Amino acid sequence: MENVILDNPLILSFLFHPRPAQPGTSRLDNAIDGTIPVDDDMVLGYRLYAHEPGAPIILFFHGNAEIAPDYEDIAPLYHHAGASLMIVDYRGYGWSTGKPLVSTLLSDTEAVHKALPGILAAAVLADSPVVVMGRSLGSACAIHLASRHPGDLRGLIIESGFAYVVPLLARLGLPIMGDADINDPINNIGKMCSISLPLLIIHGESDTLIPVEEGQALYDASPAKLKTIKRVRGAGHNDLLYYAEEYFAAMGEFIAAVKD
Repeated sequence: MENVILDNPLILSFLFHPRPAQPGTSRLDNAIDGTIPVDDDMVLGYRLYAHEPGAPIILFFHGNAEIAPDYEDIAPLYHHAGASLMIVDYRGYGWSTGKPLVSTLLSDTEAVHKALPGILAAAVLADSPVVVMGRSLGSACAIHLASRHPGDLRGLIIESGFAYVVPLLARLGLPIMGDADINDPINNIGKMCSISLPLLIIHGESDTLIPVEEGQALYDASPAKLKTIKRVRGAGHNDLLYYAEEYFAAMGEFIAAVKD
């Protein structure tokens, strides 16, 4: 079972829920919209909410039904926690072109990594340390980058992330054939075992889509010397920001710990 097999139209309809948006629509003065080429005729859109030069920047890969402009009202809270925020959309989301596919999800992050220094230099953020973050589906992208390019990153944050993709597909309602030992093409848990970057896991204890035990498994697998798990009591999968004080307190402590 390889990533390309997950490009089955039924699976894609469960995993991806793209929405269009137009660049240049932010009401915030510090928002910078742009695109990153991933193929000859394909680009990924991003929105960078710039904070202070030198402050860490969170490179954020969002959930499957979100787009970069959804973070318009939340970005100032990341600034208050001490970081700039750059949200990258998947293919077909926002002003990204193309169609979202599992087979290109992780390889596209390599194009983001390659383009990032130029984007930050243009925004006068070249000296900003980078923390990669993934929420839900985006945990696969963040963990992939952290496993491939740890020397270019200052830390890893996972919100509501999954450890195992096959049980997730089953919880989404897909008929999963074969035995329980079917190969995991994403392998979040296996990659986490090799990532020594400082780690913050945030997970709702009442999450029924991706149970908190999956976040705990990622935390337990990490060999990082500096790692924290914030299990938010009462929070589910999509309402963690209702607990914003708790959420951003953990975020701020982590940013302060890794910025120097």
